[in-house]
Formats: sequence, C-alpha cells, structure tokens
Amino acid sequence: MASTGADINTTDIASEEGVRRRDWIHIAAISTAAVGAGGVIIPLATQMGPTAEVRATSTTKENIAAIEAGQTVKDVFRGQPLFVRRLTDAEITAAKADDGANMPDPQTLADRTNPTNEAVLVTLGVCTHLGCVPLGAAEGEAKGDFGGYFCPCHGSHYDVAGRIRKGPAPKNLVVPDFAFKSETVIRVG
Repeated sequence: MASTGADINTTDIASEEGVRRRDWIHIAAISTAAVGAGGVIIPLATQMGPTAEVRATSTTKENIAAIEAGQTVKDVFRGQPLFVRRLTDAEITAAKADDGANMPDPQTLADRTNPTNEAVLVTLGVCTHLGCVPLGAAEGEAKGDFGGYFCPCHGSHYDVAGRIRKGPAPKNLVVPDFAFKSETVIRVG
C-alpha cells in the first residue's frame, strides 16, 4: 500500500513534542536553580567584603603643596606611619649618584618615585627588619650614616630615598601605590 500525503505518523509527532516539553522543563529547572544559587551566594559574598570603615581607610589623600624641599610630613596609612618627603635638588642628585651603589635591595630613585614628579617620595615609615618606626622624618632626628632614616631599634641606616644601606634590614622602606590627582594632591592606596 502506497503512502499518501494524508497519511501522517502521529507517534513521531507526539515523541517530538514530548522531547520539546522535556527540554523546556530542564531549562526552567536549571534557570530556577541558578537564580536560587545567586540569591544565596551574592549576599554571602557581600557580607564577607570589607566594611565601609575599612574601605574608607584603604586610601588617603595628601596635600603636598605645603611641603617644602627637604621636609617630610608624617601621616597614617592603613594603620602604619606614612612618610611623604619632598626631596631637594641636592638630595635627588645624591640619590641618583648612588643608584649604582652596592645595596642589599638595589633600586634606583626612579623606581621609588613617580616619573611625573621625582621630587616627591612616599614611603611607609616601618623598618623592614622588625617593624620599628625609623627616625629622620622630623626636624632634629638622627638621619643615619646616609642622611635619610635611621632605625634606633637595631641600627638600620636608610638613604634619602629610603633604600637600605647598612644594618640588619633586608629590604628598602616600602613605597605604597600612589598617584598624583593634581599637582598638589596625591592619593595613596
């Protein structure tokens, strides 16, 4: 018997519709599960993040307009002392001359300052030996053998660029991330 256009196999159509319905149910179930997981994970991740108080202390702004050449200003950044120093022309020349000197942690002055303004040096005021606060930022304090900073706890001597030159400290004073927001304002952090 020959098949005509009027003969349609109804079992094939029913199985195709069943597969389509089943696929739609799978997609709906997976989508519902994804939305539910997002509803649990997003609040959990958000509450584990830093609070507003912590985010507020993650950066600090410094107005450097009032800092004179050769002067260091102390501030606090993330609970640690921060030294912002405006280097004199003589200090810049001396630091560049020492760029090739034998140092425990060799860095050039250019590595430690911003290329747009090499006269401004920003360092954390924490000795890299055992975490004491070095002297040399305030007027009249001991500046060590290299005219920069001196750690009174164990005798580490830093040069004017905050590079370790003598003593037990293994590393230079840390230079935090900082950027110039204008010619007179820097943002640290």
